[in-house]
Amino acid sequence: MPELPEVESVIRGLRDDLIGRQLLGLECHWERTLQNCSPATFDERIQGRVVSKLSRRGKYIVIHTDQSALVIHLRMTGRLYLARAGEKLAADRWLRVSFLLDDGWQLRFSDLRKFGRIALVDDLPSHFAHLGPEPLSEDFDLKGWKRICKARKKSIKTLLLDQRIVAGIGNIYADEACFLAGINPARPANSLTDAEVSRLHRSIRDVLQYAIQYEGSSFQWYRKPDGSGGNLQEHFYVFNRANECCRSCTKAIVKIRHHGRGTHFCPHCQPI
Repeated sequence: MPELPEVESVIRGLRDDLIGRQLLGLECHWERTLQNCSPATFDERIQGRVVSKLSRRGKYIVIHTDQSALVIHLRMTGRLYLARAGEKLAADRWLRVSFLLDDGWQLRFSDLRKFGRIALVDDLPSHFAHLGPEPLSEDFDLKGWKRICKARKKSIKTLLLDQRIVAGIGNIYADEACFLAGINPARPANSLTDAEVSRLHRSIRDVLQYAIQYEGSSFQWYRKPDGSGGNLQEHFYVFNRANECCRSCTKAIVKIRHHGRGTHFCPHCQPI
Protein backbone atom coordinates (compact mmCIF):
# COMPACT_ATOMS: atom_id res chain seq x y z
CA MET A 1 0.00 0.00 0.00
CA PRO A 2 1.41 3.45 -0.85
CA GLU A 3 2.54 5.23 2.30
CA LEU A 4 3.19 8.87 3.11
CA PRO A 5 6.18 9.36 0.72
CA GLU A 6 4.39 7.75 -2.23
CA VAL A 7 1.21 9.75 -1.65
CA GLU A 8 3.23 12.96 -1.32
CA SER A 9 4.99 12.17 -4.62
CA VAL A 10 1.65 11.62 -6.39
CA ILE A 11 0.41 14.99 -5.16
CA ARG A 12 3.55 16.76 -6.32
CA GLY A 13 3.20 15.12 -9.72
CA LEU A 14 -0.38 16.36 -10.15
CA ARG A 15 -0.38 19.75 -8.45
CA ASP A 16 0.76 22.01 -11.31
CA ASP A 17 -1.62 20.42 -13.83
CA LEU A 18 -4.72 20.37 -11.61
CA ILE A 19 -4.75 23.66 -9.70
CA GLY A 20 -7.10 26.10 -11.43
CA ARG A 21 -8.81 23.42 -13.49
CA GLN A 22 -12.59 23.19 -13.48
CA LEU A 23 -14.29 19.83 -12.98
CA LEU A 24 -16.95 19.16 -15.62
CA GLY A 25 -18.16 15.87 -14.20
CA LEU A 26 -17.13 12.24 -13.94
CA GLU A 27 -17.43 8.88 -15.64
CA CYS A 28 -17.74 5.97 -13.21
CA HIS A 29 -16.84 2.42 -14.23
CA TRP A 30 -16.93 0.83 -10.75
CA GLU A 31 -19.53 2.33 -8.41
CA ARG A 32 -18.00 1.02 -5.18
CA THR A 33 -14.95 3.22 -5.74
CA LEU A 34 -17.17 6.18 -4.78
CA GLN A 35 -17.39 5.94 -1.03
CA ASN A 36 -20.24 8.18 0.08
CA CYS A 37 -22.22 9.23 -3.01
CA SER A 38 -23.91 7.58 -5.93
CA PRO A 39 -22.24 8.30 -9.28
CA ALA A 40 -25.12 10.59 -10.27
CA THR A 41 -24.93 12.61 -7.03
CA PHE A 42 -21.13 12.77 -7.14
CA ASP A 43 -21.25 13.97 -10.75
CA GLU A 44 -23.85 16.63 -9.98
CA ARG A 45 -22.01 17.97 -6.94
CA ILE A 46 -18.61 18.39 -8.60
CA GLN A 47 -19.77 20.00 -11.85
CA GLY A 48 -18.29 23.49 -12.15
CA ARG A 49 -16.08 23.15 -9.08
CA VAL A 50 -12.57 24.61 -9.46
CA VAL A 51 -9.50 22.87 -8.00
CA SER A 52 -7.88 25.25 -5.52
CA LYS A 53 -5.09 23.13 -4.03
CA LEU A 54 -3.84 19.60 -3.38
CA SER A 55 -2.77 18.35 0.01
CA ARG A 56 -2.16 15.15 1.94
CA ARG A 57 -3.42 13.76 5.24
CA GLY A 58 -1.63 10.59 6.24
CA LYS A 59 -2.04 8.23 3.29
CA TYR A 60 -4.95 10.22 1.83
CA ILE A 61 -4.81 12.52 -1.20
CA VAL A 62 -7.01 15.62 -0.85
CA ILE A 63 -8.07 17.59 -3.92
CA HIS A 64 -9.62 20.79 -2.64
CA THR A 65 -12.19 22.71 -4.68
CA ASP A 66 -14.00 26.00 -4.05
CA GLN A 67 -16.59 23.94 -2.15
CA SER A 68 -16.13 20.26 -1.28
CA ALA A 69 -12.94 18.21 -1.41
CA LEU A 70 -12.18 14.90 -3.11
CA VAL A 71 -10.50 12.52 -0.65
CA ILE A 72 -8.72 9.63 -2.35
CA HIS A 73 -7.17 6.55 -0.78
CA LEU A 74 -5.09 4.50 -3.23
CA ARG A 75 -5.07 1.39 -1.04
CA MET A 76 -3.05 -1.44 -2.62
CA THR A 77 -3.14 -0.86 -6.38
CA GLY A 78 -4.75 2.53 -6.96
CA ARG A 79 -3.16 4.95 -9.44
CA LEU A 80 -3.93 8.56 -10.35
CA TYR A 81 -2.79 9.98 -13.68
CA LEU A 82 -3.74 12.49 -16.35
CA ALA A 83 -4.70 11.65 -19.94
CA ARG A 84 -6.24 13.46 -22.87
CA ALA A 85 -9.90 12.68 -23.54
CA GLY A 86 -10.03 9.69 -25.86
CA GLU A 87 -6.43 8.69 -25.20
CA LYS A 88 -5.90 5.03 -24.28
CA LEU A 89 -3.20 4.11 -21.74
CA ALA A 90 -2.07 0.77 -20.36
CA ALA A 91 -3.39 1.56 -16.88
CA ASP A 92 -6.89 2.09 -18.34
CA ARG A 93 -7.27 -1.67 -18.24
CA TRP A 94 -8.33 -1.21 -14.61
CA LEU A 95 -9.99 2.22 -14.98
CA ARG A 96 -12.58 2.86 -12.26
CA VAL A 97 -13.31 6.62 -12.36
CA SER A 98 -12.45 9.48 -14.72
CA PHE A 99 -12.83 13.14 -13.76
CA LEU A 100 -13.43 15.37 -16.77
CA LEU A 101 -11.46 18.64 -16.80
CA ASP A 102 -12.14 21.88 -18.65
CA ASP A 103 -8.92 21.73 -20.70
CA GLY A 104 -9.79 18.50 -22.51
CA TRP A 105 -7.82 16.29 -20.11
CA GLN A 106 -9.04 13.74 -17.59
CA LEU A 107 -7.88 12.77 -14.13
CA ARG A 108 -8.15 8.98 -14.10
CA PHE A 109 -8.22 6.53 -11.21
CA SER A 110 -7.10 3.00 -12.06
CA ASP A 111 -7.25 0.19 -9.51
CA LEU A 112 -6.66 -3.51 -10.23
CA ARG A 113 -7.75 -4.81 -6.82
CA LYS A 114 -10.72 -2.40 -6.52
CA PHE A 115 -9.90 -1.51 -2.90
CA GLY A 116 -9.25 2.20 -3.53
CA ARG A 117 -11.89 4.70 -2.49
CA ILE A 118 -12.90 8.28 -3.40
CA ALA A 119 -15.10 10.36 -1.12
CA LEU A 120 -16.66 13.79 -1.53
CA VAL A 121 -16.14 15.58 1.78
CA ASP A 122 -17.44 18.89 3.13
CA ASP A 123 -15.92 18.70 6.62
CA LEU A 124 -12.30 17.57 6.41
CA PRO A 125 -11.46 17.87 10.14
CA SER A 126 -14.31 15.53 11.03
CA HIS A 127 -13.47 13.15 8.21
CA PHE A 128 -9.87 12.84 9.46
CA ALA A 129 -10.65 12.93 13.17
CA HIS A 130 -9.48 9.33 13.56
CA LEU A 131 -5.94 10.10 12.38
CA GLY A 132 -2.95 10.88 14.56
CA PRO A 133 -0.50 13.72 13.89
CA GLU A 134 1.54 14.06 10.73
CA PRO A 135 5.03 12.67 11.47
CA LEU A 136 6.76 15.53 9.62
CA SER A 137 4.76 18.24 11.38
CA GLU A 138 5.31 20.07 14.66
CA ASP A 139 2.32 18.19 16.08
CA PHE A 140 4.48 15.06 16.18
CA ASP A 141 6.64 16.34 19.02
CA LEU A 142 9.15 14.34 21.02
CA LYS A 143 7.43 14.94 24.37
CA GLY A 144 4.13 13.54 23.10
CA TRP A 145 5.87 10.62 21.40
CA LYS A 146 7.62 9.66 24.63
CA ARG A 147 4.33 9.76 26.49
CA ILE A 148 2.70 7.49 23.89
CA CYS A 149 5.52 4.93 23.95
CA LYS A 150 5.74 4.74 27.73
CA ALA A 151 2.00 4.09 28.03
CA ARG A 152 1.79 1.14 25.64
CA LYS A 153 2.85 -2.51 25.90
CA LYS A 154 2.27 -3.34 22.23
CA SER A 155 5.31 -3.74 19.99
CA ILE A 156 6.89 -0.62 18.58
CA LYS A 157 6.12 -1.72 15.02
CA THR A 158 2.45 -2.24 15.85
CA LEU A 159 2.43 1.24 17.35
CA LEU A 160 3.99 2.75 14.23
CA LEU A 161 1.39 1.11 12.00
CA ASP A 162 -1.52 2.46 14.05
CA GLN A 163 -2.83 5.43 12.07
CA ARG A 164 -4.52 6.76 15.20
CA ILE A 165 -1.08 7.23 16.78
CA VAL A 166 0.83 8.70 13.84
CA ALA A 167 -0.55 9.05 10.31
CA GLY A 168 1.09 7.88 7.11
CA ILE A 169 3.55 5.16 8.18
CA GLY A 170 3.10 1.64 6.83
CA ASN A 171 5.08 -1.58 6.68
CA ILE A 172 8.00 -0.26 4.64
CA TYR A 173 8.85 2.82 6.66
CA ALA A 174 8.17 1.22 10.03
CA ASP A 175 10.88 -1.36 9.29
CA GLU A 176 13.26 1.25 7.88
CA ALA A 177 12.80 3.64 10.81
CA CYS A 178 13.37 0.88 13.37
CA PHE A 179 16.59 -0.07 11.64
CA LEU A 180 17.89 3.49 11.57
CA ALA A 181 17.12 3.77 15.29
CA GLY A 182 18.77 0.41 16.09
CA ILE A 183 15.54 -0.91 17.64
CA ASN A 184 14.07 -4.35 17.09
CA PRO A 185 10.52 -3.85 15.73
CA ALA A 186 9.14 -6.54 18.09
CA ARG A 187 10.25 -4.66 21.23
CA PRO A 188 7.40 -3.53 23.50
CA ALA A 189 7.05 0.22 23.15
CA ASN A 190 7.23 0.76 26.90
CA SER A 191 10.56 -1.07 27.06
CA LEU A 192 12.35 1.65 25.10
CA THR A 193 14.66 3.99 26.99
CA ASP A 194 14.31 7.74 26.62
CA ALA A 195 17.35 7.72 24.35
CA GLU A 196 15.82 5.04 22.13
CA VAL A 197 12.50 6.85 21.93
CA SER A 198 14.32 10.03 20.88
CA ARG A 199 16.36 8.12 18.32
CA LEU A 200 13.25 6.54 16.84
CA HIS A 201 11.46 9.89 16.69
CA ARG A 202 14.36 11.30 14.68
CA SER A 203 14.60 8.19 12.48
CA ILE A 204 10.90 8.34 11.57
CA ARG A 205 11.37 11.86 10.24
CA ASP A 206 14.66 11.03 8.51
CA VAL A 207 13.39 7.96 6.68
CA LEU A 208 10.24 9.73 5.46
CA GLN A 209 12.19 12.75 4.27
CA TYR A 210 14.72 10.77 2.26
CA ALA A 211 11.91 8.57 0.88
CA ILE A 212 10.19 11.70 -0.43
CA GLN A 213 13.48 12.79 -2.01
CA TYR A 214 13.59 9.44 -3.87
CA GLU A 215 9.88 9.85 -4.76
CA GLY A 216 8.83 6.73 -2.91
CA SER A 217 9.46 3.05 -3.58
CA SER A 218 8.12 1.13 -6.58
CA PHE A 219 9.00 -2.49 -5.95
CA GLN A 220 5.29 -3.37 -6.42
CA TRP A 221 2.36 -1.37 -7.84
CA TYR A 222 3.06 2.23 -6.92
CA ARG A 223 3.73 4.58 -9.84
CA LYS A 224 3.89 8.35 -10.08
CA PRO A 225 1.30 10.13 -12.25
CA ASP A 226 3.66 10.13 -15.25
CA GLY A 227 3.92 6.34 -15.04
CA SER A 228 7.49 6.24 -13.76
CA GLY A 229 8.46 4.68 -10.45
CA GLY A 230 10.18 5.92 -7.33
CA ASN A 231 13.76 4.91 -6.55
CA LEU A 232 13.87 4.25 -2.83
CA GLN A 233 13.69 0.47 -3.30
CA GLU A 234 17.29 0.67 -4.52
CA HIS A 235 18.32 2.12 -1.15
CA PHE A 236 16.33 0.07 1.39
CA TYR A 237 18.24 -0.75 4.57
CA VAL A 238 16.20 -3.83 5.52
CA PHE A 239 12.79 -3.89 3.86
CA ASN A 240 12.44 -6.53 1.13
CA ARG A 241 16.10 -7.53 1.69
CA ALA A 242 15.70 -10.84 3.54
CA ASN A 243 18.92 -12.90 3.52
CA GLU A 244 20.92 -10.03 2.02
CA CYS A 245 23.83 -8.44 3.89
CA CYS A 246 23.10 -5.65 6.36
CA ARG A 247 24.53 -2.37 5.06
CA SER A 248 26.03 -1.68 8.50
CA CYS A 249 27.43 -4.99 9.78
CA THR A 250 27.23 -7.43 6.81
CA LYS A 251 25.10 -9.92 8.80
CA ALA A 252 22.05 -11.35 7.01
CA ILE A 253 18.76 -9.46 7.16
CA VAL A 254 15.97 -11.55 8.69
CA LYS A 255 12.31 -11.57 7.75
CA ILE A 256 9.66 -12.76 10.21
CA ARG A 257 5.88 -12.57 10.51
CA HIS A 258 5.03 -10.17 13.30
CA HIS A 259 1.32 -9.81 14.07
CA GLY A 260 0.56 -10.91 10.52
CA ARG A 261 2.94 -8.49 8.82
CA GLY A 262 6.20 -9.27 7.07
CA THR A 263 8.87 -7.64 9.22
CA HIS A 264 12.53 -7.11 8.31
CA PHE A 265 15.43 -6.36 10.64
CA CYS A 266 19.10 -7.06 11.32
CA PRO A 267 19.43 -9.31 14.40
CA HIS A 268 22.91 -7.90 15.07
CA CYS A 269 22.12 -4.18 14.77
CA GLN A 270 18.61 -4.55 16.25
CA PRO A 271 18.85 -7.14 19.03
CA ILE A 272 15.64 -8.12 20.81
